[in-house]
Amino acid sequence: MKQMPMIEKYMTPMPHTINSSMPIKTAVQMMRTNRIRHLPVQNAGKLVGVLTDRDIKLASSFKGPDDLLVEDVMTPDPYTTTPQASLDQVVFEMAEHKYGCAVIEQKNGKVVGIFTANDGLRVLGEVLQNYFKPIQTPVG
Repeated sequence: MKQMPMIEKYMTPMPHTINSSMPIKTAVQMMRTNRIRHLPVQNAGKLVGVLTDRDIKLASSFKGPDDLLVEDVMTPDPYTTTPQASLDQVVFEMAEHKYGCAVIEQKNGKVVGIFTANDGLRVLGEVLQNYFKPIQTPVG
């Protein structure tokens, strides 16, 4: 039996982050440009929240995005873990609480990665490929 890998093996390293005082339109542009759906939010180098595309859509339905700052829309106190956390612990925690991502921090509080539900699906796909034979589809 193989040993459970640590989350650092599957996280996206060095994720884009945004300051809590930035306008939402800056966050939207950053997310579109980088094709991402989750942005860790920092204030003075400390993680204070996470901003998701869903947060932005919900807030925009109530008030125009030009009037909003990241801190007005972000989810405070996101789920965090260390790079040494086991993959299964992180995945089960995300599933149990319906978290869309886990922000990976070093013990000193520095954000070093992010693990999203899409990353979890990629891991599942790799496991399935390694465990099962591929389906042979008939030609013709």
